[in-house]
Amino acid sequence: MMQAQRTGSGRVIATVALSLLVAAAAAADLRLAAEQHVQSGGAVIDVPGYSVPCTADWNDDGLPDLIVGEGDVTGKVRVYLNVGATDAPAFDGYAYAQAGGTDLLEPGGGCLGVFPRVVRWDGDGRKDLIAGRSDGTVKLYTNVASDDAPAFDEGVLIEVGLPDRKVPIDVGLRATPTVADWDADGLKDLVIGAADGRIWIYLNAGTDDAPDFVGQSYAQEDGADLVVPSGRSSPHVFDFDHDGMKDLLTGNTDGQLLLYTNVGSNEVPAFSGYEPVEADSVAIDLPGTPRSRPFVCEWNHDGFPDVLIGCGDGLVRLYTGIEHYHESGVQEPPSAPAAVLLAPRPNPCLSHSVLAFELSHDQVIRVALYDVSGRCVARVRDGSFAAGRHEIEWSGTDDRGRELPSGIYFVRMEAGPFEHVQRLVLLR
Repeated sequence: MMQAQRTGSGRVIATVALSLLVAAAAAADLRLAAEQHVQSGGAVIDVPGYSVPCTADWNDDGLPDLIVGEGDVTGKVRVYLNVGATDAPAFDGYAYAQAGGTDLLEPGGGCLGVFPRVVRWDGDGRKDLIAGRSDGTVKLYTNVASDDAPAFDEGVLIEVGLPDRKVPIDVGLRATPTVADWDADGLKDLVIGAADGRIWIYLNAGTDDAPDFVGQSYAQEDGADLVVPSGRSSPHVFDFDHDGMKDLLTGNTDGQLLLYTNVGSNEVPAFSGYEPVEADSVAIDLPGTPRSRPFVCEWNHDGFPDVLIGCGDGLVRLYTGIEHYHESGVQEPPSAPAAVLLAPRPNPCLSHSVLAFELSHDQVIRVALYDVSGRCVARVRDGSFAAGRHEIEWSGTDDRGRELPSGIYFVRMEAGPFEHVQRLVLLR
């Protein structure tokens, strides 16, 4: 069980010794072979401007295809269909993704043409596309054709805010989005890198088939906003050390690959430093300031994560995962938790919400609410409770009885060394 230090602001920060231990273990779990350059038709793929790769089964034939954003002044999306095998992709030419009856075209700028990611956004069974844009906004392209031959509408900017105050998501410059369940509530959220180096978090307050974003926050490192060195963060969310908690892999302006190991929880990720990722025992550090943009995939289906990296020279670099073994010894199977915090209901709520928890034995517990910055805004209950299920009604107010504004909050229960967090959305 992780030991933690609680600050006056209510943030939970892992001890330095433990965070270094976890980071070292995580680095050992992402071991990569020497750099390769992905080819098509016997020639190295070399797109105009900046390359941004990802994989998806574009035509539903069971094979992973390669999707590459290109450009600087303008941005387009190339689709390389796999003519090889599941464990040995091969390509022979490409076509451009279509939107509005013509090649999907984004106004690029600086070091980004377009940053594409394939996602099933609206629950209709067809793959859609989100596109990070140079100006810091993110566009959703909805599939208006079939799942095995995608074609998209003209796209709309994804928005954030309360129902009557929606504005386009805007991370400043160079939006590099990925979709992940950041708070472990079963809904897709948006995690976006940007020129400022921060990791912007947009939690989904709607449903998985109709995402709705009402506020923003930032990934946290040692109680402050995480800022990737040299800027231009480009995140990929993945559990690299197999501990059940999501970690962050990111590129940056300098062309490095940095791994931030989660020292918080799966519901409220938090980080404490990074490890540079190596390939063939040498830290990845591409020449110049090329803006590394990574994507984790299963390229050769050997059970080890592989990494594609796009950058300013237009190439698509491949680093395959290599076999390795843990030396951590045999782990005991986890015992049943002594305390469980259940999901608040209703959620979202307009004013009142029921906070329920279950205890395996009599114990002292503390329940409090925190805002997205980690500040404790309401101490709901602190005392002894008997074994069994308990429910507490929260009235939507702070410790002084004042109504809290609309937004995303986190319910945290502490029971001895145990901590559990649930997200709660308050709508006024």
